[in-house]
Amino acid sequence: MFSESDRKQLDQQGISDEKMEWQLSTFRKGVSYIQLKRPAIAGDGILQISENDKLRLIDRYSSAVHTDKMKFVPASGAASRMFKSLFEYIEKNVQEDEPSDSMVKQFFDSLRSFAFYDDLEKVAAKRGESIPQMLDSEKYIDILKLVLYEEGLNYGFLPKGLLKFHKYNVSSRTPFEEHLVEAALYAGTKGKPVKLHFTVSPEHKSSFIELLDKVKSEYEKRFNSIFDVSFSVQKTSTDTMAVDLKNEPFRNPDGSLLFRPGGHGALIDNLNELDSDIIFIKNIDNVVPERYLETTIVNKKVLAGKLLEIQEQVFSYLKELDTKNPNPDRLKKMDDFIRKQLCYEFATPPDLNDASNTVKLFFTVLNRPIRACGVVRNLGEPGGGPFWAPNNHGDISLQIIESSQVDKEDKSQTAIFNQATHFNPVDLVCATNSYKGEKFHLPDFIDQATCFISQKSKDGKDLKALELPGLWNGSMSDWITLFIEVPVETFNPVKTVNDLLRPEHQ
Repeated sequence: MFSESDRKQLDQQGISDEKMEWQLSTFRKGVSYIQLKRPAIAGDGILQISENDKLRLIDRYSSAVHTDKMKFVPASGAASRMFKSLFEYIEKNVQEDEPSDSMVKQFFDSLRSFAFYDDLEKVAAKRGESIPQMLDSEKYIDILKLVLYEEGLNYGFLPKGLLKFHKYNVSSRTPFEEHLVEAALYAGTKGKPVKLHFTVSPEHKSSFIELLDKVKSEYEKRFNSIFDVSFSVQKTSTDTMAVDLKNEPFRNPDGSLLFRPGGHGALIDNLNELDSDIIFIKNIDNVVPERYLETTIVNKKVLAGKLLEIQEQVFSYLKELDTKNPNPDRLKKMDDFIRKQLCYEFATPPDLNDASNTVKLFFTVLNRPIRACGVVRNLGEPGGGPFWAPNNHGDISLQIIESSQVDKEDKSQTAIFNQATHFNPVDLVCATNSYKGEKFHLPDFIDQATCFISQKSKDGKDLKALELPGLWNGSMSDWITLFIEVPVETFNPVKTVNDLLRPEHQ
């Protein structure tokens, strides 16, 4: 099937024959929908932590002064979707007294409230114009072009991390800067630099580095910290091959194979290369101005404190399983912990009198990466939620499930999905080292069956694309998972530019 030039292209991509065969096989067999057992709710998979316990867990986290910490922020891609309604308005090229589209109208009515307004004025001034005059002259499309295109701010083609989100007294901050501030306030390790890692697109990496060089010393002085900031890009070896509707490799006009990025699940390889005792994960656009950070800081520490508490017990049991011969009473205690604290349901209950096999089973279940996931009350946001669902061992465990993983034609499954009370805001604290202090190889814990296939087109031709298991979905399917309710105030994403007009961003 593959020519010599194909093989050369595969080598350049860093894609092995085995991976290529798996991708083609997946296209041909198709992917199966997940079979949800039930939603995770408060008291059945989701922990609600009392105020007293929050104080205890914050102390537990604060006492881990020498635990190495890091913050991981996926920050790839352009912010074009933020400005979808503005792009559409330009395409319509409608010259009207006042925009009728409600989102576009809100944008212009509140233009001065955006943190980038002063920069917009400056680019207009370079052209001998001013934004107030342009508004008076109803030059709405000209203003939008100054916001979105290279002739102005180029915001339609920059990543979210580099856009000015929040206005301060004498300055404005990007999400990149807000993440520096957050990390300084909860993710530092005593006597060590505050570590952050951003995954970025190759074409924007230099711009992130330029911004870091510009602001680093200012924030280090303000927060009495030293920042250790690193960057990586999504690996070409995680790209997936496209196929035509007959499941044959899709080829470009020059005959070469077409590869597409494998989705955010590809970033598990980037995460795998980080070495830290605790890794905080949060999306680039979920930030608030510094004055609103207290709730976020408190709950990040609560998540981390609970993670450390559970990890301590897990490590204790693993050491016991590794070095001793636990009696049935000890195995019963471990079984209770696995079922009740780790929310893990065995398809076949272990025989506690069969010590040899039970020790092996419990060791496998306990010797995994751990993640504490903050979940918020479901307020109708699109995205995944917390559920009890099968894992790749055939057992039932806690999983974050996206709507695309559920068969919409199956009414019983749709009903379970719609019963979800909580939402996944991507607020994770992770522990990726074993009880021996060795790094887990994170790709070993992916459920490859949770990838999905979508239909796209290129140059007018239909094709099928394969997206890898999502970073916090199938890529972490086999992790020990804790779901902890956090206040909705900790979830402030910016999906459209007008989200920046919400009170929490002003």
